[in-house]
Amino acid sequence: MCLIAFAWRTHPRWRLVLVGNRDEFHARPTAPLASWDEAPQILAGRDLHAGGTWAGVAPRGRVGVITNVRDPQASHEGMSRGLLVADYLASSLPAAAHADELMAMASAYRPFNLLTFDRDDAFYLGNHREARRQRVTDGIHGVSNADFNAPWPKTQALTAKLGAWIDSDGDIASLFDLLSDRGGWPDDLLPDTGVGIERERFLASAFIAGEQYGTRASTVILVGHDDATTIIERRFGPHGLSEGETRLDLPGVPQP
Repeated sequence: MCLIAFAWRTHPRWRLVLVGNRDEFHARPTAPLASWDEAPQILAGRDLHAGGTWAGVAPRGRVGVITNVRDPQASHEGMSRGLLVADYLASSLPAAAHADELMAMASAYRPFNLLTFDRDDAFYLGNHREARRQRVTDGIHGVSNADFNAPWPKTQALTAKLGAWIDSDGDIASLFDLLSDRGGWPDDLLPDTGVGIERERFLASAFIAGEQYGTRASTVILVGHDDATTIIERRFGPHGLSEGETRLDLPGVPQP
């Protein structure tokens, strides 16, 4: 993922409402959202280059999503960050215990922002500059290619739109409208991440419609208070042309 907004424990029907866009080079081989052959409990798309994923779900309300960090000065040596999501979804560790374990080995991965959710907790974990973990408070939050809740224009806009969607009791289909904005921002509002102003402008919109690089997938994840989970993926090719949609559902489990 490169842009995520989510509502944690703020909706009467869903414990988690999460929306996000994955931006990537169109040439990078990718498998669409599906149940994984070797781990059928994982429902996720797949990066066929490194084997991990950017977003996925598993039974009992387990959700993991990740973004990279936009910093040309950072080292990009290490293990693929997409493996972090796959490992979390395959694990039975509670989110809190997983967060504690990951802190000891976070530096072994390429720079990441990781969000993990289960029935009881939500965590933000990152390793850019130093390893850190933060339990997520109830509310609406956002993350892109900077720190958690960093004030990038597109991140703030998406979180505001998600808040309005919750207040208006919008339908599921309209969540994708939140992710489709191709508008830019004035230069004085853009972050300076060291990639130059032309690149900052290109990356400024929620949805990027480029020829070689752009939004490859828009994803909506909904987890009910009974752990019933829905994940929907819309896929896109060069210039933002639609390449299909997949929806998968996991049944709920009654709370004790």
